[in-house]
Amino acid sequence: MSEDLPDSLIPYDEIVQEALRAVVGRVLGEVQQSGGLPGAHHFYITFKTSAPGVDIPKHLVERFPDEMTIVLQNKYWDLKVQSDLFQVSLTFNQVAAQLTIPFSAITAFVDPAVNFALQFQVAADELPEPHDEAENDGPQVTSEDGSNVVTVDFGKKK
Repeated sequence: MSEDLPDSLIPYDEIVQEALRAVVGRVLGEVQQSGGLPGAHHFYITFKTSAPGVDIPKHLVERFPDEMTIVLQNKYWDLKVQSDLFQVSLTFNQVAAQLTIPFSAITAFVDPAVNFALQFQVAADELPEPHDEAENDGPQVTSEDGSNVVTVDFGKKK
């Protein structure tokens, strides 16, 4: 078998990324339909704040110009899920804010209650600068052991 495989004309990496982001949409859609999170489930969702379609308050963009993490657990409301994005209202330092986040902007989705995580590959030229985690008024997660993590990493040949 040849080590020099041809570049695929089918964008498999994009297709897989889109399918995994659809998992996030389905989970959030089920939470919306049921009216709340079941049991101890709660979500940490990390997203690119400057991605196309992201609509968050200016003060959050200024504080987190690249990426931030939100928590959906106890203090959220007005969750609305569409095919390509979700909207949710949260509090940050006890100030309410509505966020609109396209699924394409999400870089990580974690449900610590069941140790489940999805991480989405970011192109090398788009790697985020180190930043403080933006936690809305929710509990802090102190540790994760990384089991049940699905990492999608497709390297491109040059």
